[in-house]
Amino acid sequence: MSLLTSPLHERHVALGAKLGEFGGWSMPLEYADGGVVAEHTAVREAVGIFDVSHLGKATVSGPGAADFVNACLTNDLGRIVPGQAQYTLCCDESGGVVDDLIVYLHSPEHLLLVPNAANTAEVVRRLREAAPAGVTVTDEHRDHAVLAVQGPACDAVMVGAGLPVGHDYMSFVTASFADTDVVVCRTGYTGERGYEVIAPVAVATRLWDALVEAGTEHGLRPAGLGARDTLRTEMGYPLHGQDLSMDITPVQARSAWAVGWDKPTFWGKEALAAERAAKPARVLRGLKAVGRGIPRAHMEVSHEGRPVGEITSGTFSPTLRTGIGLALVAADVPADARVSVDVRGRTLEFDLVKPPFVETGVRG
Repeated sequence: MSLLTSPLHERHVALGAKLGEFGGWSMPLEYADGGVVAEHTAVREAVGIFDVSHLGKATVSGPGAADFVNACLTNDLGRIVPGQAQYTLCCDESGGVVDDLIVYLHSPEHLLLVPNAANTAEVVRRLREAAPAGVTVTDEHRDHAVLAVQGPACDAVMVGAGLPVGHDYMSFVTASFADTDVVVCRTGYTGERGYEVIAPVAVATRLWDALVEAGTEHGLRPAGLGARDTLRTEMGYPLHGQDLSMDITPVQARSAWAVGWDKPTFWGKEALAAERAAKPARVLRGLKAVGRGIPRAHMEVSHEGRPVGEITSGTFSPTLRTGIGLALVAADVPADARVSVDVRGRTLEFDLVKPPFVETGVRG
């Protein structure tokens, strides 16, 4: 099966991007001019631009649309008002995570959902099957591009491209670019102050070019999914399929803050409430290398000679210049314990720590 391509594919090819498969899409992993570390550093210290058009886009509309979504997904939409966004989870009845996603509440009758690329069809299917009469779920995955401008200089770049800034974290506004409506969201997956712009495919290339040109004087770098992964790991943000999955519940992944426990219903409520009451047998912890060594997914974690868990995400932190990761660890292991990880046949020491690994200005 051929991979889907972003509407900005030719721009990435022209920049010498190394392309890779991600959720059924061919997307830039890194660019020829610098690579992952340079792109990561640009986001932490200046500004980076990501093409994340592979992310899903779906709308739910009709009378009672917000109430319907609220009865399905975990977080409580009653906590936000139109013009705000919310991180939430789509679970099945066992408590497993079908996907984690962002919901943009335009009005009680119109919501935009942004799931992960590989899970969009399944999230849409489940919502369509459950939708009451009058509520329509529309898959708009291929209709819009998503560009993320992330880093301390993001506001200057956005203003230079004629886009609005200054709204609160996890809020969004509709703006005009090239006589076309775009949605400008104060969201991101890097831990830095930033914006994500959802735009119709027809203006995607013009938008990319305008942002890149505006960022020239601010040290902007195009950044690929490799830097996106190191940035999110430094923040301890989970990645679906690794740190959250059908086998890793929100309770285990320390994502219970995104569950509206007092809501009358949501998919998986009974199973998740039971697990929460009984306490999970394993929990997601951060790990930081004591010496040299880079943890990778599926490496075994031991404590005092006893296997206690497995790495779910691991990488080299360009900011800290050391190995960091996330691991599902037995709940009885002390939160600040020193553990051992089998790194390609070598036993190396790591400290359990509470993410984020670095302090950033995401809410600034």
